[in-house]
Amino acid sequence: MEVLQLAFAMALAAIHLFAGKLHRLDTLPRSAWLSFAGGFSVGYVFIHIFPELNAAHRAISDHGVLVLLEHNAYIVALLGLAYFYGLEHWVKRRSRKPTIASTGTKRVENQKSVFWVHVVAFAIYNALFGYLLVYRNTQLPSELFFFLAMGFHFLVNDYGLASHHRSLYATQGRWILAAAIVAGWAVGVLVEVAEAVTSLVYAFVAGGLILNVLKEELPEQRCSRFWPFAAGAFACTLLLTFA
Repeated sequence: MEVLQLAFAMALAAIHLFAGKLHRLDTLPRSAWLSFAGGFSVGYVFIHIFPELNAAHRAISDHGVLVLLEHNAYIVALLGLAYFYGLEHWVKRRSRKPTIASTGTKRVENQKSVFWVHVVAFAIYNALFGYLLVYRNTQLPSELFFFLAMGFHFLVNDYGLASHHRSLYATQGRWILAAAIVAGWAVGVLVEVAEAVTSLVYAFVAGGLILNVLKEELPEQRCSRFWPFAAGAFACTLLLTFA
């Protein structure tokens, strides 16, 4: 199973490395494939991850002070959503921040600082998904569905980050995010932790996934497509329900 998980981790990393080659996705109105990918990822959260948060809630409640929180897994999921909402708000605010000169050293430094904060945050996020390849799914169907949903999700994230940071992302960011996935997998293989910790990670990335998909789909300037999005969510629902 570890070999299969490594193969999935490498394939997810390859999405960041080669998604930029798919020029047909970089269009307005938004590519139907990107909207389909977003819908599939959101469908996975609602059909698979949310029900599993019940199990995560029980695992967390059995450990330490977290038992004091009545709905701890859902609180952590909310924290994941709020964390990425705050990150995107900060990135947009800093990107719009006026500088003394429209071009020059200060503007370049501001762009680089925004880029590094953005990429480091998503590198941690990717590493958590790589880690979960080892600890949350132990059977082939679950592993495969997790891989498909995360592959679609990373495709959406990749185009969002590439459109925002452009050359910096192409030359540095995509390599960092790809390496983070494999590093997360390696940590999962080498370091064994309590189920409660895994459940916390699972809940956190669930909240982050919802925010990261919807922030790419909802803005009006994306010209997103409803029917491909709905088709992606429906396809995921069918796979998880009847497979």
